[in-house]
Amino acid sequence: MQSFITNYPVSFYLIAANALISLAALYTTPGLLQAGYLKPYRTVRENTWYELLSSGFLHANIGHLFVNMFTLYFFGPVMEQLLGPYYFLGLYLTGLIVAGIPSVIKFRNDPNYATLGASGAVGSVLFAFILLFPLENIYLMLIPIPIPAFVFAIAYLLYSMYASKQARGKINHEAHLAGAIWGMVYLVVFVPDTIDHLLTVFGFI
Repeated sequence: MQSFITNYPVSFYLIAANALISLAALYTTPGLLQAGYLKPYRTVRENTWYELLSSGFLHANIGHLFVNMFTLYFFGPVMEQLLGPYYFLGLYLTGLIVAGIPSVIKFRNDPNYATLGASGAVGSVLFAFILLFPLENIYLMLIPIPIPAFVFAIAYLLYSMYASKQARGKINHEAHLAGAIWGMVYLVVFVPDTIDHLLTVFGFI
């Protein structure tokens, strides 16, 4: 654990913060859950814009928390090593904020809608990785076969767009879609040499 903390401090502290805050809200301090939810109806009327961040450190249950942190554990250190801690933290936090904006817009007049979870930020990290390494294989839980990263990305984006239009269930597909797209945009706009890297990957340089 000491090596993980030393080499990838931002990834470690993000995982630790998510785990501690989520578990506290679920089992010891339920008031955290209600205060931290992203509730667009409340957000726009009471200016509780902090919810764009607070909701990302809360999870609905252990399974929800595990899936997000499991993904962040594998892809976070890779991106932190490539980008450095500051660019990586910027990627994660801006991903969290950007991922919540479509929900605020779409559900601002629905007093019953609420959402939470780090999926948008984790999606930003994952899709930043995919943009840099489109030909790498990704393995999904319960599907023990390698999937090229670019194939996974296309399928993920298409499904998220389709599911978002269905407006069914409790999964925030808008956040998944926005977070994924932002992860790629962030690299191109804010991280130096990203375009040169992409040109090299695709054989233009």
